[in-house]
Amino acid sequence: MTLDIRTDIHTHTLFSRHAYSTLAENVAAARAAGLELLGSSDHFSCMLYPEQHLRNFQFFTNQVIWPRTWDGVTLLRAAEVDIATLEGGFFGQDIISTDNITTDRCTRGESLFHRVTKGLDYLVASVHDRSFAQSASIAQTTEMYLRVLAKPRVFVLGHTGRAGVPFDLDEVLTAAKERGKLIEINEHSLEGDRTGGTVDTCRRIAERCAELGVGISVSSDAHMAYQIGQFPTTKRMLEEIHFPQELIMNRDRATMLGALANAGVCDLRYLADEASAQAAGEAGEQAGGDRA
Repeated sequence: MTLDIRTDIHTHTLFSRHAYSTLAENVAAARAAGLELLGSSDHFSCMLYPEQHLRNFQFFTNQVIWPRTWDGVTLLRAAEVDIATLEGGFFGQDIISTDNITTDRCTRGESLFHRVTKGLDYLVASVHDRSFAQSASIAQTTEMYLRVLAKPRVFVLGHTGRAGVPFDLDEVLTAAKERGKLIEINEHSLEGDRTGGTVDTCRRIAERCAELGVGISVSSDAHMAYQIGQFPTTKRMLEEIHFPQELIMNRDRATMLGALANAGVCDLRYLADEASAQAAGEAGEQAGGDRA
């Protein structure tokens, strides 16, 4: 069986600073790859700037101007947020932000995290700097991931297979299933693995997801446009273990948007209906033209 995956929901643009393509280039690459939906999820992280100010993150706060459909590709607004504490806290939650991007000030302070991410469709939550968990017990790291999954805006646990933070797999996967949240199998992690340890861990996670019936997202984690929608290593691994396509929740636009709504994160199912209506209209026009 050849897996068919027509959305990519973890990708990066130039904003992430160690990525190299524009949003327009990524959309064009998504269309060329035959994708129906692209999720753009740049880093919200201390990796980007030494000064943590709203001005540095206005890229996120103005995404309301993005079209929902761009060149035939449904476009979603997201962020990959850093898990930063054993309590499941995110980068920016402990930073009170009172300044706007101009010289005006807010009447009341909110966390930088809330101000930056409140308008986004979903969050990918990932560990990049695991130093905070170096001496933690399995019980502590498991509880960390459980608390992250309980956060309403989180839709995906990002690249747990290469984060280097061990946890109770069954407990976390069961919680993800109960909440309708997704476990990511990340192409960037697999293709960059030089020792085989990450591949083995990701394979074990995928196998257990299949056994427990846990939904996954297959993501490129693209940092350049040519990587958008490309999952050859991940697809090969999933095919080898006979992973069921019905558990790949980003396999197509309708399934992805349905999963997003069912998890209570964001209901954008109307975008699938609009795309279907548009496709039907175009097919009708084509048929009419053929008859003429």
